[in-house]
Amino acid sequence: MQRHHFLRAALGAAAGAALLALAGPAGAQAWPAKPVRVVIPFPPGGTLDAVGRQLAQKLGEQTGQQFIIDNRPGGNGVIGGDIVAKAPADGYTLLFNASTFTTAPMTMKTVPYQVNRDFAPVALVAKAPLSVAINKNLPITDIKSLMAYAKSHPGKMTFAVGSIGSAGHLSTELLKRAGQLDYLIVPYKGTAPAFQDLIGGQIDGFIDPILGSLQYHKGGMLRVVAVTSAQRAPSLPDVPTVGETIAGYEFYSWYGLWAPAKVPADIIKRLNTEVNKALAGDLKDKLREQGLLLSPGSVEDFARFQASDMERAQKIVTEGNIRVE
Repeated sequence: MQRHHFLRAALGAAAGAALLALAGPAGAQAWPAKPVRVVIPFPPGGTLDAVGRQLAQKLGEQTGQQFIIDNRPGGNGVIGGDIVAKAPADGYTLLFNASTFTTAPMTMKTVPYQVNRDFAPVALVAKAPLSVAINKNLPITDIKSLMAYAKSHPGKMTFAVGSIGSAGHLSTELLKRAGQLDYLIVPYKGTAPAFQDLIGGQIDGFIDPILGSLQYHKGGMLRVVAVTSAQRAPSLPDVPTVGETIAGYEFYSWYGLWAPAKVPADIIKRLNTEVNKALAGDLKDKLREQGLLLSPGSVEDFARFQASDMERAQKIVTEGNIRVE
C-alpha cells in the first residue's frame, strides 16, 4: 500500500515537473509583469511626443501595465537611442522614434550604436505627411508663390529643420533641389522651438509633420501652403500637395517602435500584436484626425519597410552632402 502511495507521489511529481517544463516558454509570455519604459529621444511638446504618449496610454490600457514615457533629448536623438541600445534585453525598455532614428546616423561622424545591429524593429505605427508651413506675414500662399519668393530673394529665405537628417530635413532638401531654390536651412533642437520662431517671424518656413502645424494653421498663426503626401490630407482638404506643382514630389515622416536587439522573439511579437490592436481601436480615429496615415503590419513588414526607406534616405543624404557640423 505504501509502495503504491509512493509511486503515485513520484508519478505526480514527475507530471508536475513536466508541466513546469512545458510552462517555461509560456512563462515568458507573462510579459509585461511590471511597468515598461518608452524612451522618446526628443523634448516633450513635438509631434513625435504627442503620438508616443497616445500609443503608450493605449498599450497600458491593453496590457494592464503602465507604459511610461521617458523623454531623453540630446545629440540629435542619439542619447535616447543609446540608452535603449544598452538596456537589458527583457522588453521593459523600448524606443519610440521617428524615421530620423534611421536617417540621422547617416549624417553623423560617430554614433555609439548601429540601427540594424543593436535594435529589433517592433512595429511601424504611422506615416506622417509633412506640411510646408510659412510665416503668415510673407506673400506666399502656395508652392508657386513660394518658388517665386525664394527666387526673388536668393540665399535670403530661411527654413527650419527640427533635427539634422529628420524627414523634415530631407524633405526640405528635396524641395530645394526639385524647385531649384536657394534658401538657407537652419537646424533647431526639436520642433517646438522651430514653430515658435516661425510664428514669431524669426524664420520663414518649416516642413514638418502636419500634426505640429495644424493647430497654428487653424488658429491663423501661420500658413500651411502645401502637404507632401501623394493625395491631399483629410485634415487639410483645401491645401494642395507639393506634387500638384512639382510633379512626382512625395515625402513622409514615419513613427515606429523598437526594442534592444536581443529581446526574445515572443515579446517582440506580443508587442507588435498590441500595437496593431491599439491602431485598430479608437486611437485610429484620433491619429487620422491629426493627419496621420496608419501603418499596421507584422514585424517582418516593418523590417522590410525600414530597409527600403533607409536606402532612399541614404541617396538624399549623399546627394545633398548633409552632415552634422
